[in-house]
Amino acid sequence: MRLYRLLLLVFAALLPWSAGAAPGTVLVLGDSLSAGFGISPEQGWVRLLAERIEARGLPWRVVNASISGDTTRGGLARLPELLAREKPALVILELGGNDGLRGLPLAELQGNLSRMIDAAKGTGARVLLLGMRIPPNYGPRYTERFHATYAELAERHGIPCVEFFLDGVAGEPALMQGDGIHPNAAAQQRLLENVWPTLVPMLRG
Repeated sequence: MRLYRLLLLVFAALLPWSAGAAPGTVLVLGDSLSAGFGISPEQGWVRLLAERIEARGLPWRVVNASISGDTTRGGLARLPELLAREKPALVILELGGNDGLRGLPLAELQGNLSRMIDAAKGTGARVLLLGMRIPPNYGPRYTERFHATYAELAERHGIPCVEFFLDGVAGEPALMQGDGIHPNAAAQQRLLENVWPTLVPMLRG
């Protein structure tokens, strides 16, 4: 009898969540890469994420608040209302690519992302940062500092970071749309796989 009870306790401890748990909210705040520019919404990586979460019975719902063309300044302006309305337990920040493509000051990029992280954490939400790289249009110094900003922010704020969201996609003609900037439908599964290993412990935590 004691062995049976012990096995039950071990089994319960291994469960990543309790049955019937109220779903938490994953808020994705991004730009065209997450809004699904040039493809149907059903094909985008955020929709694929929601489908995977549902298929695995994880108690989460996914809210996609991404807007094509958005910058960190726009995300910072929109975030307070989103936090108040959606009350997310987990926020995925996928912003900054448009800042880099426009050559905006890196101090502004860093400051905006930092304030978004603080705002989300201030509500009790955990944050996952998706790192980006940009073409070397503005020279190697700007390009390298842009990419390094994400890892530095993650370390400073104690949050996880995907080193390069477009890893294995950027620069691959078969996975990019004609503009060479936006991933096509075939790339979306790879984008999800880039995020999933870092995200799944947060979903279970």
